[in-house]
Amino acid sequence: MSTQYEVEHNISPSTRQRENTRRVDMSTFDSFLRQILTTDPSSSSSTSQHHHNPHATPTPVAAASLFTLLQEQFQTLHATAPSPANASFLESLVSALEADIERPPTEIPGVNQEYLDSLDRVDRKRLGADEQCPICAERFLDDKYCLVVELPCHHSHRFDLECVSPWLLGKGSCPMCRKDLTKKKEPPVLQHDDDEEDDDPDGLYA
Repeated sequence: MSTQYEVEHNISPSTRQRENTRRVDMSTFDSFLRQILTTDPSSSSSTSQHHHNPHATPTPVAAASLFTLLQEQFQTLHATAPSPANASFLESLVSALEADIERPPTEIPGVNQEYLDSLDRVDRKRLGADEQCPICAERFLDDKYCLVVELPCHHSHRFDLECVSPWLLGKGSCPMCRKDLTKKKEPPVLQHDDDEEDDDPDGLYA
């Protein structure tokens, strides 16, 4: 099955093979997520397609299993962390998921595929030579077909889409600042000038 990288760059998986990649295959996570959600996360429409049982909710065991799969990804990466900073960051993700495993939520609070598709893609020309994904710690530009996304919480919160997708689908927050990305921004309230509202300043029509 092609990843979002291959789909957006119109390449075959074999074309994109790289040596020493630290990214973990999360196909098992994606498959399990689709099984336990009440709506289909792969739906690109504004209204997700419901599963056969629209009243079904993830069981605590299923939710805990999902977060365990995600936690295992970060633990695998942590075992070969190339720097103390990367190791510390991965430890924080593992720790955050522990609470979800011990006290599973009744609903998976993640974003859907439509949200992932709408994330800002960062052009290669805007990437620094040593800029790297906080999760896998690989330099973005080492990948000829890199697909880097910028999260809306801060312009510096950039990730390989392949690395950050499982966290966003499961948790719905930024892995760095933990801002809830599932909440839409409220439109600003327009303030009216009192002088503009007074259509009869001299009281001529009183």
